[in-house]
Amino acid sequence: MSIIEGKVWGTTRPLIQSSVIEVHLINVHKNGCCSRHSHQSKINAFYVIEGELMIRRWKNYDMIDKTILRKGDMSIVPAGESHQFVAQEVTEALEIYWAELDSKDIVRETVGGTFSALQRIKGKTDS
Repeated sequence: MSIIEGKVWGTTRPLIQSSVIEVHLINVHKNGCCSRHSHQSKINAFYVIEGELMIRRWKNYDMIDKTILRKGDMSIVPAGESHQFVAQEVTEALEIYWAELDSKDIVRETVGGTFSALQRIKGKTDS
């Protein structure tokens, strides 16, 4: 089931929702904008299907980067960065969220190899 949620700036409809990724179809009125906000752990991407969307990203000292997205363009906002979208005209876009896993999160307890080699080193097998 897909629910279209009304927003002050237009509508959003979840297309994919899981614990690792969310994809929403957003339709934004001309001059519609979301609040300035950030996500603690989610990366936020915008892909424009039709229309024109400005992505505002707040940097150090309240400096703002502005990127204008048109049909086929995409912008990625890192987790923790304040941002806001503003539709320059009626816009349809995908809003995509995901969390980035730490590629260095592995904690090795043994050295890999062949199982028979490990048996010789240990002199026994684990039960």
